[in-house]
Amino acid sequence: MNLLTVSGLSKKERENHVLKNINFIQEPGQKIAIAGETGSGKSTLLRLIAGLVQPDDGQVLFEGIRVKGPSEKLLAGHPQIAYLSQTFELRNHYRVEELLQMACKVSDNDAKSIYSICKIDYLLNRWSDELSGGERQRVAFAKTLVSAPKLLLLDEPFSNLDAIHRTVLKAIIAEIEERLKTTIILVSHDPVDLLSWAHEIIVLDRGKMIQKGTPQEIYKYPLNEYVAGLFGTYSIISPKLIELFPLLGEDRRRFVRPNDFVLSLNKNYGVAAEVEDIQFMGSYFQTTVSYNGNKLIITTSRAFEKGAIAFVRLRWHIEQRHHLE
Repeated sequence: MNLLTVSGLSKKERENHVLKNINFIQEPGQKIAIAGETGSGKSTLLRLIAGLVQPDDGQVLFEGIRVKGPSEKLLAGHPQIAYLSQTFELRNHYRVEELLQMACKVSDNDAKSIYSICKIDYLLNRWSDELSGGERQRVAFAKTLVSAPKLLLLDEPFSNLDAIHRTVLKAIIAEIEERLKTTIILVSHDPVDLLSWAHEIIVLDRGKMIQKGTPQEIYKYPLNEYVAGLFGTYSIISPKLIELFPLLGEDRRRFVRPNDFVLSLNKNYGVAAEVEDIQFMGSYFQTTVSYNGNKLIITTSRAFEKGAIAFVRLRWHIEQRHHLE
């Protein structure tokens, strides 16, 4: 049996659809990410799944049983579906341990395990208003987990966190999945968060699901410029590029990513192009070249001089050549 079935789910606000006819299923342990620009309906979808918002059409089934909305029951929400909002709040003037005990539905041993996973053991006697932003986030995670959910809905969990705390939180999420066997749906605006984590990505645009697939499918074969832009830098394929690099046409790509091409000073392979711009990105350079009016953004390991002539070749051609050799 599917853990979650979302069928024909729609929601209106002031006669306008916030979500329209959303359909997907989730198996136990399957990691699903929801992507889309601000206002695309991501948070509304999570709140509908959690039973915190009443749908206008469609339904949500959790383990085969319909999730009721707030107009159908006194206390909104589902006991086995936890929603952690990006604007979560912790009550002030309580010790962390008191906040956790109020939400706890698991044994003492399981609670201790959760505190360890969330790295908050040393915070239990701290007052909630004495916590840093990263500590508050981890306590909120633990508070959600001790309610024993089978499905955890995370709405922008990495927002407003610095790089160190983001890394810690990602490790916590991985441990939650492995040790607690909790199934997760995650919303994030950062493509790296989604591409490196999800089994399946659902892309929303103005309330509609416009593409669904594996991270590799979404990244390599975006439906349109909107999807391509959500997941990083891209160049648009022109007829001239297909003429120069026939494999682009065979692969039926409409967009190419910076790592699809190789740029070098070796003129034995590829076509000559002028370097127009180069940006240092830390572990790589993002280089823009121009060929006969076509602009390509290419990831390079070295800095090319602006105005220099360099040679572009398709990475697949190199792989194909090495395979033949």
